[in-house]
Amino acid sequence: MRTAYSVETVRAAERELMARLPDGALMQRAAAGLAAACADLLGRVYGSRVVLLVGSGDNGGDALYAGARLARRGAGVTAVLLSPGRTHSGGLAALRRAGGAVVAPGSAEDVIGRADLVVDGIVGIGGKGGLRPDAQALAGAVDRSRAVVVAVDLPSGVEADTGEVRGTAVRADLTVTFGTHKPGLLIDPAREYAGSVRLVDIGLALPPEAELEALQHADVARLLPVPASESDKYRRGVVGIAAGSSRYPGAAVLAVSGALRGGAGAVRYVGPAGGAVIGRFPETLVSDEGPAKAGRVQAWVVGPGAGDDAATVAEVLGIDVPVLLDADGLRLAPRDAVRGRTAPTLMTPHAGEAAALLGVRREEVEGARLAAVRELAAVYRATVLLKGSTTLVADFAGGAVRVNPTGTGWLATAGSGDVLSGLAGSLLAAGLSAVDAGSVAAYLHGLAGRFAAQGAPAGAHDVAARIPEAWRDVYPPARPTR
Repeated sequence: MRTAYSVETVRAAERELMARLPDGALMQRAAAGLAAACADLLGRVYGSRVVLLVGSGDNGGDALYAGARLARRGAGVTAVLLSPGRTHSGGLAALRRAGGAVVAPGSAEDVIGRADLVVDGIVGIGGKGGLRPDAQALAGAVDRSRAVVVAVDLPSGVEADTGEVRGTAVRADLTVTFGTHKPGLLIDPAREYAGSVRLVDIGLALPPEAELEALQHADVARLLPVPASESDKYRRGVVGIAAGSSRYPGAAVLAVSGALRGGAGAVRYVGPAGGAVIGRFPETLVSDEGPAKAGRVQAWVVGPGAGDDAATVAEVLGIDVPVLLDADGLRLAPRDAVRGRTAPTLMTPHAGEAAALLGVRREEVEGARLAAVRELAAVYRATVLLKGSTTLVADFAGGAVRVNPTGTGWLATAGSGDVLSGLAGSLLAAGLSAVDAGSVAAYLHGLAGRFAAQGAPAGAHDVAARIPEAWRDVYPPARPTR
């Protein structure tokens, strides 16, 4: 599992480690990893032109020591000092001994324009509130250049703990981060500035619970519900789908399509789109009795395409099993009814729906996704899956926020969220917690979206059809024994 820790936690771990190491040893570890990453990108270090953008903090020191290592290997290295009086003295001396040059910011445009590689060491993980004008000018020069850009720990101008970007920021091709990932490297909008991320182990001892965590294949494989030999359809779980309307029957069909591929043993459908559902998926158990009388159900999905059917939403919220609220169900569910539930509730809004629930503008949610998902979970006392370019899953009880790494822009298509809701609801019925069901569903849904699109547009039904392929990719069948 990939984890990310807050600046405060990282700083504490660094202080503890530095107390046990010779003076400057930790910075040398970071600089060695940074120099190696730069050398890998350059391919041929000798004769290359490298520009260091050096601020007054430790990031500037890392950049200077890394630049000295590259200069000793024959690179032409030039440092642009933003604060000459506060530059890391040891790093600057090392660069000069290795033959590196130093210029003022006023000469930066020219040297950056000729560079093969630029190292961004302007601001470290403690930077907040955006870049100052002189740093903004350097970021603009970097953006206009053809150089490969490597950020030290994280791109300057993005906030490490929140992923927020306030104004201009450096856009990197590679970010070399030390000790652990920082939340901003995994969350948009900051993530798009980081490029690829390379983690350098510098020996930090970090606490067990992270600020953020991203599942990987092995983590998802451990969570997938796999039937035992004695399983039957009821032991595997039954998911109820209350979705669709005369205006939006397709939402019901798509939610059922996701649910049928999510690990539960059976899917019950209630709603006005029963004919469309049974016509497409004859294995569905269709009822016209309403949710409370539909029969045995371990979890409900309510809201996709529901229109203004508040009565059905209220009925489902009153049933003491896990409930997934999506789409119209988010709008129709009274806050107090959700807060008062004793069984788990999983809410799956996109940014616009989250903004409406919080009473803010959509741009505020998109610019501060981590804060928004936590606030929404706390306000509703629920687990919240905030859909988007980086899908986040947060629980009102706290703990690490899950960030999904598998999404693709091709999933931004009508009905894709309905498939995700059905898939997550099926995982809830199969026994996963709300956090696990949401994050595993997002992971499989993202993979299925990639498999369906393969670089071209794909519809929501295509995504649903590729969920089994995503499942097998994560949990490959055992090879037959001889």
